[in-house]
This record gives sequence, C-alpha cells and structure tokens, in this order.
Amino acid sequence: MGSVLDAEGLRDRVQKRLDDFLQSQVPHLDEVSDDLSPLMDSLTGLLAGGKRLRPAFCYWGWRGAGASDGDEIVTAATALELLQACALIHDDVMDDSDTRRGQPSVHHRFAGLHRGSQWLGSPESFGVGAAILLGDLALSWSDELFFGSGLPAEALLRAKPVFDHMRTELMAGQYLDLLEQARGGGSVERAMLVARFKAAKYTVERPLHLGAALAGAPPALVESYSDYGLPLGEAFQLRDDVLGVFGDPGETGKPAGDDLREGKRTVLVAVALQRTTPAQEAVVLRHLGDPHLSPHGIEDLRSVIVETGALAEVESLIESLTDRALASLTSVADPARDVLAQLAVAATARRV
Repeated sequence: MGSVLDAEGLRDRVQKRLDDFLQSQVPHLDEVSDDLSPLMDSLTGLLAGGKRLRPAFCYWGWRGAGASDGDEIVTAATALELLQACALIHDDVMDDSDTRRGQPSVHHRFAGLHRGSQWLGSPESFGVGAAILLGDLALSWSDELFFGSGLPAEALLRAKPVFDHMRTELMAGQYLDLLEQARGGGSVERAMLVARFKAAKYTVERPLHLGAALAGAPPALVESYSDYGLPLGEAFQLRDDVLGVFGDPGETGKPAGDDLREGKRTVLVAVALQRTTPAQEAVVLRHLGDPHLSPHGIEDLRSVIVETGALAEVESLIESLTDRALASLTSVADPARDVLAQLAVAATARRV
C-alpha cells in the first residue's frame, strides 16, 4: 500500500508543478544575468522531495468541502511549498544550521561558492545575504504561483485573507522562536505558543482553511477543520521536537541532536527544566546551545530529558492531541475524511 501522501497522485503532481514553475522562471533570471543560476540551482535542490504535507492539507481541505479534483487546486496548493522553502531557508540562517534535508543549508552552500571562487569579503556574510534574498524570492514566487493557479477570481479573492493571515502568523511565530532563545526559554505555555504559530497553524490548520476558502466551504466546516488542524499541527511540531533530539540523521536529514546544539527552547526542553534536580539543571545549562556540543554532551542532555519524564510526557501529549484531532472529523465528507485520518497518523507517528 502506498503512502497516504500519494493519494490522487498528489506528491508527483506537486513536484511536476514545482518543476514546471521553476523552469518557467529561468528565462526571467537569465534576462538579468547568468550569475543568477546558483539561486535557481539551490532552490531546485531544496524543493526536490519532501513530505508535501501543506499542499496535501490544502488539497484535502478543498475536497472535504465537496469540490472536485483538478490541476488548478493542485497548483494553488503547490504554492505552499514555495512558502515553506522561504521559511526553511530563513530558519536555517537564524539557527545557523549546517544541513537541510541531507544537503548543505542554503547559506552554507553560498558561503562555499564564495570561498571556492576566492571572492572578496566574508564567505559567511555572503552566504547569509544570498540565502535571505533567495528566501524572499521564494516568498514572492509563492504569491505568483497561487494567484496564477487558474482558479476563478472569486475563489482566489475569498482565499486571499487566509493566505495573508497564514504568512503573518508564520513570521510572528518565527520571531517568537528567536525571542525565546534570546531569553533563555521559559514556561511550557510559552514554548507551546511558539510551536502553535511557528508550525502548527501553518502546517495543518491554515492550509485546510485555504482549501476550504477556495471551495467556498460553510463556516461549520471551517470550524471543524480548526478542531482537527490545530491539535494535529501541535502534535506534528511536538513530534519534530522529539526527532530534533532523538532522531536518526538518515531520516531527519539533520545531524544528531542538532536542536540541542542550536539551543531550541522546545516544549520537550521546557518540561525537562521544570523537573530537573540542581545537578540535572546544571547539565542542561552547560550543554544546551553549545554549537560545538560533543556526542557525549548530546547523550548527557538526552539522559536528562528521559530521566525527568519529559520525553514520556511529550509522547503522551502527542497521542492525546492526535486523538482529539481524529475525533473532530465526523462532519468532513468522504474521501477526504478517510485521507485526513490517515494524514494524522502520517504526520505524528514518525519514530526515532
């Protein structure tokens, strides 16, 4: 049996639409300068693969409202992958992440280009600048692809406030994440707020709302999508937090314990810090956020997270949030209801 993410051939269709769109932009960049080709190469590499969760939730939000399949809705949903590319590129700059999806992160890739070409100035500064610009370009192109999807103008007009609101929430959540690290973290409630706006709403709830708005869904269905999408999005982010500490690099595409090196103030860390002994707290404060954290330091932090019961609590929270999401699907039409139920499992049941 294939992945639920491949229902209606969606992943292949999204990839083809991305490939076609990016190819259509090449002449515009070439008109400016041949020197822009590394921008397209980097974005193409970043967009080659991925779970395509956001397009899937947008598409099935549309189908759950009773609308039929079509290339236009797939194109509109695909625009979310360009928005996701912007978020990933900028997030990696803010975290100074070395890798993304098993490849060098965009800013490191451009720093390597600078270094290898023996250009003037700082390779690192060049890499950061180029990555910021590429993220901005992906954000701009997400608009172009969405509003050029071929859907009726009235449908796009209905959906525009949702699309705008989703992007505002994403950027607000990114800032809150940056702020939490600068402040040294705090309560579980604050960590959950970051998770909600940086990832949960933007990954599940808002894409569903976008599909619903495009289809002209009634308010009751939009509310059901929130009842499903918000807890599921939170569960998805909590699973990512667990994988960021305990995940297999071959599966995550990031080095082992990378979230610990970056000092991520996740719910997992917040729960652990609430329960530490003074000795355990000293271990966390000594190692968390150390960019040169050794494998031994990673194991020390993992031990604290397990011994305090933080890992068990977060796993329990993931399960309860997922159950709550699944219980809210009664008013969604088939086949979307069955697919959304399977997507809930696909988004949260990934194991370390």
